[in-house]
Amino acid sequence: MSELVTGEAVALELRPARLPSRALAVLLDLVAAMAVYVAVTIVLVTSTASLDEAAQTALSIASFVLVLVGGPIAVETLSHGRSLGKLACGLRVVRDDGGPIRFRHALVRGLIGVIEILMTFGIVACIASFVSARGRRLGDVFAGTLVVRERIPVTRTGFVPPPPPWLAGRFSELDLSAVPDGLWLAVRQYLTRMQQLDPQVGRSMAERLATDLAERTGAPVPPGVPPAAYLAAVVQERQVRETRRAFAGDAARAATSVAAPAPAGPSESGRRPGQPEDSVSERRPERPGAAAGERPGTGFVPPA
Repeated sequence: MSELVTGEAVALELRPARLPSRALAVLLDLVAAMAVYVAVTIVLVTSTASLDEAAQTALSIASFVLVLVGGPIAVETLSHGRSLGKLACGLRVVRDDGGPIRFRHALVRGLIGVIEILMTFGIVACIASFVSARGRRLGDVFAGTLVVRERIPVTRTGFVPPPPPWLAGRFSELDLSAVPDGLWLAVRQYLTRMQQLDPQVGRSMAERLATDLAERTGAPVPPGVPPAAYLAAVVQERQVRETRRAFAGDAARAATSVAAPAPAGPSESGRRPGQPEDSVSERRPERPGAAAGERPGTGFVPPA
């Protein structure tokens, strides 16, 4: 299992790809690139028949470089590490820290891949991938990348451990509006799987996630609070707020469903249609002990 926290999916269970799956993906990419190169070569030969031999050679070399070198670089950059072969095999290229690759990563991988894949027929790449603990070839080592498997078995969601009792309610004033959903998912997945990780790896993950969470909330981690406990306390505070918001919405809907008081009828006001209200109030007896200026009672009690 990989100890990565990806920048997009934030999945902790990605597994490094091994030599067989990577070799199959590279083979599919080479077949697709060679098919495109043959098509481009046929078009160039038919369209540049009137040029001299030197121009035709230059165009042939340019097409080779653009299709077999520039093509994979452009595809990996635009697809964030998913070429045609890797997509078919369920693989993806990511950075060492788990984030998506950029142009410079794809450029280094592509240029070194010309030497270790095309010029040596993949022998150097196979040896490097076989020797590496995570199946990395030389292009991955120099570019700082890793090929991982995206298709993994679906597992049940683990239990998020509660924070220590002395941290309960300590972060009630924390602003959580700027924390993205991806970071919440990363924290939750770490908390559910931190017992399965190596202690040193789990500690570094907790420190990194706590730092990211503190930057999003604008409040640093309190001194003396372990990163894992801090993450658990903040997640619990978010759950408490969501629960409170949900119950508050239910209470508001229940309050609006209460019927409004019905308009007063003749029996309530004691006034017939067309009769002035002053005449009714003059004949209405005042209740004993009523204070001066106090409105006399009507006998109608509004609903609570």
